[in-house]
Amino acid sequence: MSDSLYPPLDLQALRSAVHEHLHWGTWARCITNNGITIERPRTTAHPDHPSIVYPVDYGYVNGTRGGDGDALDVFVGRGTTGLVGALLTTDHQQRDREAKLLYDCTPPEVYTAHGFINYDRTLLEGVLVLRQEMRTLWDEGDGPAPPSAQRP
Repeated sequence: MSDSLYPPLDLQALRSAVHEHLHWGTWARCITNNGITIERPRTTAHPDHPSIVYPVDYGYVNGTRGGDGDALDVFVGRGTTGLVGALLTTDHQQRDREAKLLYDCTPPEVYTAHGFINYDRTLLEGVLVLRQEMRTLWDEGDGPAPPSAQRP
C-alpha cells in the first residue's frame, strides 16, 4: 500500500481517541428520529463488484452526510442492541475516509461487518470502535426497541 494516500493507522491510539469524541447519544437519536434506509440487504451483491456479497444489511441514516458527501453509511443487524459502534474506513480506490455505523448488530454481526470491510485491505480497510466493550454486547439480552427501518 505504498501508493496509498494515507499513512498506516495507530489502531490503539485511534480507537481510544475516537471513542472519546464520537457523540454516541447524538448519533443514536439521529437514527431514532430520521430512520435508516436499507439499500443493500444481506446477501445482495455489490453493484460494481458482483463477487462481493453483503453479509449484513447495509444502508444509510436518512437526512445525514458522511465523509464522502453521501448519507452516513450503516450496517444494520438483526439484534436489538441499538448503536453499538462504528467502522472507521479507508477506501484506497476512492481515496477517502469515513465512518460506517453499526446498528442493532449482534456480536457475530459486528465481527462479520469488520471482516467484510477488511477482506482485501489493499482496497478497503476499517478500524472497529465499539460504544461499549464487546463482552457487554455478549451479555446483553434484549435491548431497547429499534427505530423503524425502511427495508425493501
